[in-house]
Amino acid sequence: MIEASDYHGDTLRFGDKIRQLHWGMLFLLFLIAAIGIAMLYSAGNASLTPWAGQQAIRFAVGLAVLLAVGLTDIRFWLHHAYTIYGISLLLLIAVEFAGIVGMGAQRWLDLGYFQIQPSEVVKMTLVLALARYFHGASLEDVVRPAFLLPPLALLALPALLVLRQPDLGTALMLIIGGLSVFFLAGVRIWKFALLIGGVLAAMPLLWMGLHDYQKRRILVFLDPESDPLGSGYHILQSQIALGSGGLIGKGFLQGTQAHLNFLPEKQTDFIFTMLAEEFGIAGGLLLLTLYVLLVLCGFLISLHCRNQFGRLLGMGITVTFALYFFINIAMVTGLIPVVGVPLPLISYGGTALLTLLFAFGLLMSIHVHRDVRLSRRGGVDDL
Repeated sequence: MIEASDYHGDTLRFGDKIRQLHWGMLFLLFLIAAIGIAMLYSAGNASLTPWAGQQAIRFAVGLAVLLAVGLTDIRFWLHHAYTIYGISLLLLIAVEFAGIVGMGAQRWLDLGYFQIQPSEVVKMTLVLALARYFHGASLEDVVRPAFLLPPLALLALPALLVLRQPDLGTALMLIIGGLSVFFLAGVRIWKFALLIGGVLAAMPLLWMGLHDYQKRRILVFLDPESDPLGSGYHILQSQIALGSGGLIGKGFLQGTQAHLNFLPEKQTDFIFTMLAEEFGIAGGLLLLTLYVLLVLCGFLISLHCRNQFGRLLGMGITVTFALYFFINIAMVTGLIPVVGVPLPLISYGGTALLTLLFAFGLLMSIHVHRDVRLSRRGGVDDL
């Protein structure tokens, strides 16, 4: 517990911030990232190129970002939440006009020295903005329908833009992650039931609005063998690799489906399949255990925070992180249709990795500044 003497005014001293870092969370992040780098080394046929070396460098940069964000006063993030969200939304809008097309979708922006996928960034900045909005709300505010219109707009804008790319998986993550903040803020369950009922009633219209490849994915999910060399190829090869791994796997660098290039996207969306082929059910369960421990860490950090902003932000980040690995693993095991969601901290990709480490930096800031009290007026005057 942070003592009152550790504060200068209402600001924690830098040295005390270092001591208050959540070393357990950092250790879990290191372990998961190390597994990811090892699997990318295997995907590159026992070579640091083209994936493992770059991922290691990105993790080092991301770790520096995490520490910088974590040591920054939580009131800074409260004060600038809408600005950060606005920047990410502008980047998402820019994709409409200057986005790079890849893998059938227009999702990336070329910023010269590097490319960025704004849809990954907005997953976390949306949670930040919603936590900022509901921070100053009372239960009486939350029950008023008019009060919910601005945060619904904050959620709907990026979701619609991502759907246009098109990227159904990311749009669903945005919606579910955003609605989790609504629920945590006290929005009544019957309103969610009404929303779900409306979505179910609109299913025929939603189906007609899907792209042909999205319809094929859903139909192939129901019967993968209907198109074994086309839309069903990914999931069939994934299931073959998962089954061949057995209990303890074939051994590091010994996965045949991956190394003989039968397994598609082995460095990104289907990297969990490669891990399960080489390390079996035991390896997959170990990774799942680390993920669950990290989720528990996020929930505990959020629950121990004394201000509403930190609690909502921490819970929202943790739920969004859990969605990442749940959707990816459910996808590669055939429990849900194939969608483009990476395995967090494991799959190759700079934007997703750096965004997640930024988000865990926010969790670290919540932990370090857990005893900072923020006014219900929004905290601007608390800076």
